[in-house]
Parts: sequence; C-alpha cells; structure tokens
Amino acid sequence: MKLFVLQAGFADVDKGEVLTPGSGDGTVMRIPVPMYLVEHDDRSRTLIDTGMHPVHVEDPGHTFAGSPLADAIAPVMRPEDRLEHRLAELGLAVRDITRVVNTHLHFDHCGQNGLFPGVPILVQRAEYEPALAEDGYARAYFDRPGLRYELVDGDVEPAPGLCLVASPGHAAGFQAVLVRLPVTGEVLLCGDAIAVREQLDTGNWQACADPVFGEASAARLRSLADDTGALMIFGHDPQQWDELRRAPEGCYE
Repeated sequence: MKLFVLQAGFADVDKGEVLTPGSGDGTVMRIPVPMYLVEHDDRSRTLIDTGMHPVHVEDPGHTFAGSPLADAIAPVMRPEDRLEHRLAELGLAVRDITRVVNTHLHFDHCGQNGLFPGVPILVQRAEYEPALAEDGYARAYFDRPGLRYELVDGDVEPAPGLCLVASPGHAAGFQAVLVRLPVTGEVLLCGDAIAVREQLDTGNWQACADPVFGEASAARLRSLADDTGALMIFGHDPQQWDELRRAPEGCYE
C-alpha cells in the first residue's frame, strides 16, 4: 500500500481572511492545492480530492469573479497541474482510479470530479446535501450528469487501511482521511480541518464555517494522531509542503 502526494496547483490567498483571521490580515500567502492517491495492495486505487478545474489555467478568476472572495483567493494553476498529467507521471490514467473521496466540496477539492462518471465518489451526506443548496459552493464542478456519489454518514472504512474521519467545522460535512501504511505507519490527511499548522498552534478556528465544530474536530484529529503516532499532513501549509515526499519523485509506503 502506498500514498502519493500530488500537486494540483497553488492559490494566492489573503492569509487573515481565508486562514487565520486576526493574524496576517491583508498578507498574501501562496498555499499548495494537493490531491492524494492511495494504491492498495489489491491494486485498486483511491483518489482523495480532485483539485481545481482546469478552467483556472487560462482564467484564474473564473470561480470567484464578482464575489466577495474575488480579492481573497486567486488560483494559480498550470497545464501540468491537470489531474490527467499528474496521473501520467505515475504511469496511470483516469481509468485506473477505482474510487474517489472528496474531503468536502469546495472548488479546490472537487474541480475535476467530472472526469469520473460512474466511479464511486464518497462524500459525507452532511456535506453533499447542503452543498447543492448553498450559494457558497460552485455546483458546476460537482453537480454533473453521470457522477455517482455514495453518501456516507460519520466514520467509515471504504477499503482496508483507509478510514474516513468525520471532522465538521471548516465545512458542514468535512471528512479527514487516515491511511495505514506498512512502513510509514499511519498518515492523517487533515485537509482543511487543519489547513495550516498555525491554526493548531494558536487555536484560531475563526475561518471555519462553524468555529466551535472546527475546534472540536481539530482536537479530535490531534488526539487521533497522538494515539496512533500518525504523521499529520495539513491541508494547505506551504512550509510543510516543502517537507513532504511528493510524486512523482517520492511516496509514502
């Protein structure tokens, strides 16, 4: 079993507005946008998040033009950040993906869902149903004909060594992912439940849709990591990003 960390581009964000209100307001920070690929022992493959839609290569402002976030989030995506290219670097194609997991349905985590008609896409019910109704979600990226969503409730283990951990706060139905690897041990993909280490260090959860749930979920994930010795990978931490083994050069086994 292996875990690959894939590059899906970057985003220039107002640090204070998007990540840490009251700290770094007005400061532009370039954050990574990751995807993850788990290769299981039976050769099936789970893709965790699908990054940003390729429309952002030519039109970075496409998603947020005219919205309150237009000045706070600026996607930075190159042609090689397309999912097809990242998979090809590993000798794979879209057809080689067995299942998809969306940690949640914000634009930078479901942008290429449309590549997977008929493939099971696992998302929390508490995320999917509100996302269809709320204006804050870019429905065009995930509400597409032919997509096959499998709605889950709470913690589930869709495959051996892969556990989805319900972690609401950043989004109503956010789910982190715990991967159990034979050599590395446990790796906890915190995603936007803990987007940057600073949130955990300072207890600043004010950027969450629900800060109370966000704080509780972060505490749960930290406890889970302490109990299992898991490596915590934060959702968009630029400092940690430079420390990770990233595909195609490396992986976690």
